[in-house]
Amino acid sequence: MRVITGLARGKVLSTVPGSDLVRPTSQKVKESLFSSIQFDIEGRSVLDLFAGCGQLGIEALSRGAERCVFVDSSDVSLSVVRKNLEGTVFDGKAKLVKKEYDRFLQNNEETFDIAFLDPPYMTDYLSLALPILEKQMNVGGTVFCEHPIDKDLPERVGSLQKHKDYRFGKIVVTAYKKRNNK
Repeated sequence: MRVITGLARGKVLSTVPGSDLVRPTSQKVKESLFSSIQFDIEGRSVLDLFAGCGQLGIEALSRGAERCVFVDSSDVSLSVVRKNLEGTVFDGKAKLVKKEYDRFLQNNEETFDIAFLDPPYMTDYLSLALPILEKQMNVGGTVFCEHPIDKDLPERVGSLQKHKDYRFGKIVVTAYKKRNNK
């Protein structure tokens, strides 16, 4: 697993060892997601919720994102994110938070332009996280939700409107756009 392009292009990323709960996003999926927002990353604020090894947030930073908040409840995952950030120039742009996703979202006062949500598959975390995250997304922002193909997500969550489903075999990434409520 490598950073595709940008300042950290080619950097090999570590994964969380021996964990069945952490499955990194495939390179194919990552390439497709980032090509869909390639001109919308620079200077943006990013959230990598359920960060795992942090590859999505690191890819965003490598492509010019202003900052990224990496959230995970696992010490092991956050230590892998920290290791993956080593040797990059992103230390000052990265914030690591050890919290459960819901506690983070309920207490967070920051807003984001791009958010990546890739929770463990056999949970309802997406349906629980989206209504809270919706209030923390900037108008025009994009939320990417990775989930199994048999998990349907709603067309709308508050001001988040489903924009597109990207299908990759048994995996779907649903993109939501934050609309102005007016």
